[in-house]
Amino acid sequence: MKLNLDIKKESSAAWLEAVMTDFDSFLQDHADCERKASSMAMSFVAKYPDRVEIIPELIETAVEELEHFQQVYEIMAERGIRLQHSIGEDPYAAGLVKLCHSGRTERFLDRLLIASVMETRGAERFKMVSDAQEDQELFKFYKMLWTSEAKHGHIFVKMALNYFDHDQVYERLDWWLDREVEVLDKLPIRAALH
Repeated sequence: MKLNLDIKKESSAAWLEAVMTDFDSFLQDHADCERKASSMAMSFVAKYPDRVEIIPELIETAVEELEHFQQVYEIMAERGIRLQHSIGEDPYAAGLVKLCHSGRTERFLDRLLIASVMETRGAERFKMVSDAQEDQELFKFYKMLWTSEAKHGHIFVKMALNYFDHDQVYERLDWWLDREVEVLDKLPIRAALH
């Protein structure tokens, strides 16, 4: 069974050019995104402790995202790049979350599917960054990341299928994939993951 759908619009060459032109800023944003991804997985544990079937995978995902943060930080340290003083709001994530249902159960489904969509977009973009690298270590690092992010995209759909009907999950996921393109198209191109 396919556990996610493909994104509906590829990221632009202009986005990749912005990233490769200002890779230091991209690394800072990437580090922030990994910290947020780890926190997001743990926020599911905190908000939905009764959903015991998915807690082990959520913890595993949170730990993995924190390890990615550590790895990005090591690359930054080698290059003399500091973490940003504060983590700003991600306009991409904020644009998606704003569209969530407000009811507890419906919002739970929406947040799982948003996580899937975001991880799938991250996988696509990390693959682009990997393919554009001349540095072999960065090529390998981003290749590892895009496979990991793709796996996370599947995990969140699988979690949703524990609690919701197959057709409901995939219809709503398809809706979210359309909204994701709309949100992405409104954002300025910058040296950031989203």
